[in-house]
Amino acid sequence: MTRSATGSGPAPGVAVRAGLHDDLGYAVPLTSAPRRVVSLVPSLTEAIAVSAPGVLVGATDWCVHPEGLAVTRVRGTKNPDLEAITALAPDLVVANEEENREADVRALRARGIAVWVTDIRSVATALTSIERVLDLLAAPERDWLARARAAWGIGHAGATAQTNRAGEAKKPSRPGLTSGAGETAYPPVVATAVIAIWRRPWMFLGRETYAGDVLRRLGVANALSTHEQRYPRVDPAQLPPHDLVVLPDEPYPFAPGDGPEAFPAARTVLVDGQALTWYGPRTVQAADRLADALRDAAVPLDPRFGGSAI
Repeated sequence: MTRSATGSGPAPGVAVRAGLHDDLGYAVPLTSAPRRVVSLVPSLTEAIAVSAPGVLVGATDWCVHPEGLAVTRVRGTKNPDLEAITALAPDLVVANEEENREADVRALRARGIAVWVTDIRSVATALTSIERVLDLLAAPERDWLARARAAWGIGHAGATAQTNRAGEAKKPSRPGLTSGAGETAYPPVVATAVIAIWRRPWMFLGRETYAGDVLRRLGVANALSTHEQRYPRVDPAQLPPHDLVVLPDEPYPFAPGDGPEAFPAARTVLVDGQALTWYGPRTVQAADRLADALRDAAVPLDPRFGGSAI
């Protein structure tokens, strides 16, 4: 999705809260904190449900967390039921630049529905973007967000230091990871990987992806990080040099008998796909889960990662 999307302006006569622009820069016509929200992004659905209980009225069929979420289902991320969404009369629809189609965002805006589009390409941008959504919703329950920032050593952008509730400087939970105002110093590279997300055809993580940044923060570099595409199709025989193959169990369900056999000469590691790709509350424990799996594959991670590091 690009900035070419249209229909972002307010309806005639509607008073708009000043300064409300989504991650792509589009004005979002709201007069107050939304009380009826439809989420088209599984990660954001969980974050909103946990942080602002009761505001979600609709979500996709793929929004499986939190368990037992009782809202109207509006089909998938790529084929949302626009009629069902409209019938829910939402104050806001939350979407993502990568997971949802520009055509659907355009169609919703053309129906007079306010849409907030997120743009997430790293752990830091994920936490900042989600915090913006939670601020928009006046979400009261967001302790997980502070724990996620602490877990990854990421402060608030523009802050000179993390502080505790008393306003005192707080030492990062992972010494050496935080370097200045909300920026994070990456650890040395201990492995260079290709990260598969699909087969038939084979697809891998390319440039500027949240999952790629998650692994890099653990010391695992993406061999395809400079590829012109974010999710390129690459024949395994044409992959660049690497010493590790990462196989998450979603979106493609890689398993011991489905994936590793395609890379007989490489070291492979099966990982929790939600820990790797879901931003939101799962970010809190993601480093531990992924670090444990990487260590099982003999990847020499820094000892501060995994186990009791968080």
